[in-house]
Amino acid sequence: MSKRILITGVAGFIGFHLALALLKQGSKVVGIDNLNDYYDPSLKEKRLEFIFARDDAPNFSFVKMDISDRDDVESLFASNDFDVVVNLAAQAGVRYSIENPAAYIDSNLVGFANILEGCRQNSVKHFVYASSSSVYGISGDEPLREDQRTDSPVSLYAATKKSNEVMAEAYSHLYSLPITGLRFFTVYGPYGRPDMAYFGFTKSIIEGSPINLFNNGDMFRDFTFIDDIVDGMIGVIDKAPVPASRSSVNSGYHQILNIGNNDPVSLRRFISAIELCCGVKAKERNLPMQPGDVYTTYADIDRLYNLVGFKPKTKIEDGIKSFVDWYIQFYGH
Repeated sequence: MSKRILITGVAGFIGFHLALALLKQGSKVVGIDNLNDYYDPSLKEKRLEFIFARDDAPNFSFVKMDISDRDDVESLFASNDFDVVVNLAAQAGVRYSIENPAAYIDSNLVGFANILEGCRQNSVKHFVYASSSSVYGISGDEPLREDQRTDSPVSLYAATKKSNEVMAEAYSHLYSLPITGLRFFTVYGPYGRPDMAYFGFTKSIIEGSPINLFNNGDMFRDFTFIDDIVDGMIGVIDKAPVPASRSSVNSGYHQILNIGNNDPVSLRRFISAIELCCGVKAKERNLPMQPGDVYTTYADIDRLYNLVGFKPKTKIEDGIKSFVDWYIQFYGH
């Protein structure tokens, strides 16, 4: 039986790809997004155009909406009967949170609370939300596991994501609301976010501009290709937690799961893959570590593997080729 699913942030990178996969499965998808200008809104509009051009587009509807508007969110939930809600709407970016903290409070805290309340009031069967590997802060204990302490964030963005986890825990406990939090680890791929390093690196390398290498490029990231991420999310949607799944990190109705590649890649290898696909050597500008950055991210994904058999299959070189091919085609370089 097809599900009726709400995706917030549907015009965003992950929301767009998730919507495509769910529509392909036969689900009915309602997507909302405020199409803000944190990065070029025309890319968000192109993602929506891509969805509406598909044969399964009749099962998709879009509403321009800001989740921080309580009245609009209440009206949306009251006029729909959602089986599953996937909350991906959030103000993203570690560095931007240093410059514009108010945007994070409005979207990531107020907006998140509005969606939580909509799920509670309307007996949603499963609420899935985006957390982040940023909640781990600076940790010397790797790979990063869900039961590690996460109470020392190094950015406001990370603090808001940790707050989401705590709010979700309270709601699940008080109202028996099945909730899953996904801690994403550096997602990349076609139609990706222009504020992400790989997007900027590709643009600069093709155009012959220097790329900024923080910490002189001495960093590691658990880069995870978007197709692998979506496969994991699809599996999780059908695995709402129940009290029998209680563990030391998860309440009976709330589970927190890492979703990453379990294979950290050096920034140097990452750049080499982009250079190879572009056929151009990068010009480098070496800079110190940015405030809010961490040296490495490395996901322990045993919990997600045990739940849905999640096992990423995309090598970094293959994923980068897919992205660069899309970039060249999309931007006409």
